Amino acid sequence: MKQDIKTREDVYLMVSEFYKKVRVNEEIGFFFNNSINDWDHHFEKLTDFWESNLFFKGSYMGNPVKAHNKVDEQNQNAISEYHFGIWLNLWFETIDSLFEGELAQRAKNNARKMSTHLFLKIYQNRLR
Repeated sequence: MKQDIKTREDVYLMVSEFYKKVRVNEEIGFFFNNSINDWDHHFEKLTDFWESNLFFKGSYMGNPVKAHNKVDEQNQNAISEYHFGIWLNLWFETIDSLFEGELAQRAKNNARKMSTHLFLKIYQNRLR
């Protein structure tokens, strides 16, 4: 039986395993591989983000909307809801392979909401 997400180490495992899948994905990997130079730093930053998100700790300092708008602009506004769907499926697959429980479900629900929010913000940014 799988355990629920309980610690920062669990969150780091979830993030790092997820990005292993993302980086080799033919449809979305290039967005990440072309914009992230320091993967270790990115893992720590995303671990901070998800730790804050799941455990309500205030360790994350960043602006996901700004970061995603920048990546979209660098890719000629090519990011679509299709790409977010792939991202979300890989996220769910990763969580389901590692964890189960209330926080695992929260990580999936929050990612679903976040992907919609980020895509809408990207779209709004294009209209400026």
